[in-house]
Amino acid sequence: QVQLVESGGGSVQAGGSLSLSCAASGDTGSLNCMAWFRQAPGKEREGVAVIGNSGTTTYADSVKGRFTISKDNVKNTLYLQMSNLKPEDTAVYTCAAGPEGPGGYCYTRLYNSWGQGTQVTVSS
Repeated sequence: QVQLVESGGGSVQAGGSLSLSCAASGDTGSLNCMAWFRQAPGKEREGVAVIGNSGTTTYADSVKGRFTISKDNVKNTLYLQMSNLKPEDTAVYTCAAGPEGPGGYCYTRLYNSWGQGTQVTVSS
């Protein structure tokens, strides 16, 4: 089992930047896929960014060019650097981790460890 703890959320004005961290502990050897999700009030949870075991990254179209996902395998920490933030980025951001699926790809349905979430609020 893996425990994930996010930090770094907060409030910022539009155009500003924030950096989120997700510290992992426990059976970190199984963390082949790590991702950030977000959920805004009244909306469904959406995937923001994914990083695979090889370091391959995937982003939602809405954040491409503004957000960067990365991880430090020594510190067992996942990061999300967010820049040029917009009010529509306001949400609870949650990190998730899990094994790779068929073909070595990361699948949302396979994430079996989730953090508690951290609030990001962007004001206009």
